[in-house]
Amino acid sequence: MPSGDEARNVAPRSGPFWAYLGVVTSGGVGLVVALLMGLDGHDFNAMGSAFVVVATLLLLCELRPLMTAGSPDANGVAMSTAFVFALLIHWGLAVALLMQTIATILADAVRQKAAWRTAFNVGQQAVSFAAAAAVLWVFGQHAAPTNPMTVDGAELPALVLAGVAYFFVNNGLVSQALALRNRSAFRSEFFSNWGYQVGANGALLGLAPIVVIVMERGPDLVPLLLLPLAAVYATAAMSLERERQALHDMLTGLPNRKFLIQQAAGAIDDAAAERNKVALCLLDLDRFKEINDTLGHPVGDTLLDLVARRLQSTVRPCDTVARLGGDEFAILLPGIDDPLEAVDLAELVRSALAAPFRCEGMSFEIEASIGVAVYPEHGRDFELLLQRSDVAMYVAKERGTGVEMYSPETDRHSTVRLGMLAELRNALDKDELELHYQPKADLRTGDVVGVEALLRWRHPERGPVSPEEFIPLAEQTGLMRQITQFVVDEALRQVSVWWNSGLRIQCAVNVCARDLYDRDFAGYLRNRLDHHGVPPRALMVEVTESVLMADPGRAASNLLSLSDLGVGVSLDDFGTGYSSLVHLKRLPVSEVKIDRSFVQRMDVHEDDAAIVRSIIELSTALGLRVVAEGVETRESWDRLVVYGCDAAQGWYLAKAQPASELDKWMRNRHERLSATVHGVPDQRGDRRSALA
Repeated sequence: MPSGDEARNVAPRSGPFWAYLGVVTSGGVGLVVALLMGLDGHDFNAMGSAFVVVATLLLLCELRPLMTAGSPDANGVAMSTAFVFALLIHWGLAVALLMQTIATILADAVRQKAAWRTAFNVGQQAVSFAAAAAVLWVFGQHAAPTNPMTVDGAELPALVLAGVAYFFVNNGLVSQALALRNRSAFRSEFFSNWGYQVGANGALLGLAPIVVIVMERGPDLVPLLLLPLAAVYATAAMSLERERQALHDMLTGLPNRKFLIQQAAGAIDDAAAERNKVALCLLDLDRFKEINDTLGHPVGDTLLDLVARRLQSTVRPCDTVARLGGDEFAILLPGIDDPLEAVDLAELVRSALAAPFRCEGMSFEIEASIGVAVYPEHGRDFELLLQRSDVAMYVAKERGTGVEMYSPETDRHSTVRLGMLAELRNALDKDELELHYQPKADLRTGDVVGVEALLRWRHPERGPVSPEEFIPLAEQTGLMRQITQFVVDEALRQVSVWWNSGLRIQCAVNVCARDLYDRDFAGYLRNRLDHHGVPPRALMVEVTESVLMADPGRAASNLLSLSDLGVGVSLDDFGTGYSSLVHLKRLPVSEVKIDRSFVQRMDVHEDDAAIVRSIIELSTALGLRVVAEGVETRESWDRLVVYGCDAAQGWYLAKAQPASELDKWMRNRHERLSATVHGVPDQRGDRRSALA
């Protein structure tokens, strides 16, 4: 049966709740006061030592409720109920309520309960036991301190009905309070954990007549009740220990997933009632596997235990730190008002873990990636929060940011992304995708030496959709293969048109990691080149430095196949990754493209200018062609000429445009360049007209 303690210490905001509490509390407390006044002047010594022993057991049981494994009530089972009911049967309602009130006030004070909770507990217990006393009175049982009642078989029906009355009234009073507080239905609260409540209270109320019989037989027999009570508590303690082991990680002692699920359910229920939020942080230790593999599992286990202790010392007392398995931990943050509180705590945790760990005479520096999901914004149950914090954690790991809040845009399983994925599939079938071509020109002569094919999506409702929005989505699915096939076929078809018209320029297409690591990719390109009648040298494959360096050995094998085929290989976004000189020398790369971020800043930051100059000198020394991306000013163009760069690509030359518009642009440009003495005259107006 739910107890009054389930109305949390945090005061609810509901007006009806407070009105209800006032009525029950005032009625119950008034009854207690009235009955206690009737006891004024009563000599309790006349009740004998049996009263002292029972009253002592009652207080001890109230202070130490019975905690059982699997109990739905976090407050445990109040064994004191059996002794209060025994006092009610034997000496009447006044004595029973006196001891119940003393025990409740004392226990709540020890547990630091709010005053309004204690008052309600006293009131609802008084009303409940009064209902039981009323049933006994109807059956002619008028117990009082001066007229103690005995128990034999004849009183059994009255005792059963009195117990039933107590149970239903007490359960009803508390259930109504919870229904008002949680804004839930009375029926759902009343029948919550019904079987457990009936069984627990039935056992306690059934024990009361036995206590009365023992008192009647002689005070010296009352202490014998300690033996079965001790056995019950010992059995409960063993079951709790087994439950604790089932709910905690054996290595670190932290709660496990099962315990975390239980805590999260309660936190979400509280958040729904209090209208605040719950955050779940999922934490994964970076490169922990390397420590385990290098130094062995004993060192790894010791380190995990140290991490667990540091996590517990960093979070708030109300937070729950759990180990989900391996090097994965979770932190549950209940009762927050702003999602940024969770992000701040996650950053604090990362900072705490950054301090070196001393283990087995060695020092370890550990970094973590943390994903954050918040109730109710990102999910309304634990499983959804866990899934989305997992998504955010992997985003943090991929981006190297350390901490990331969940966002649907980064979740390949989110409704928004799944919808876009379906639309992208339709776009392939409905010819909504097209290629634009951005030219690159020789910096010395100004001649167009090639173009880069760039994918564009013309959405029928949203208009142009940025490649940065849909390409990462496609790369996480098998749809990227279809997109690559579309780009290659469309680019080769256009190249065939240009070459047949006498325009012998090279076209570059971008490929992702999935394409680069595909052993059949070179064979596929050979087939499409033959199909369109285009020589291999007319095609160049662009691969980003980060993709290439993710698995250089595997990439090198496939790049060699492309090189043997005669297709050019360009290393895109050079300078932003981690490629070494050894890799750059060994890989069959024919062209290096300097990342636009360096090119666009080199006019104002000498550090970036030095990087650009160094890349050009290095690549030239290795016999590689160098292309600068993002050239937007004449000053940048002129500086790149001085540095010895081979070619440039950017808006200063021309924007990406459809093939039909590019044809016109190239004819106009050829006519202008033919009319000049030098290949790159100062034609600011002509250059900028290309940007229109």
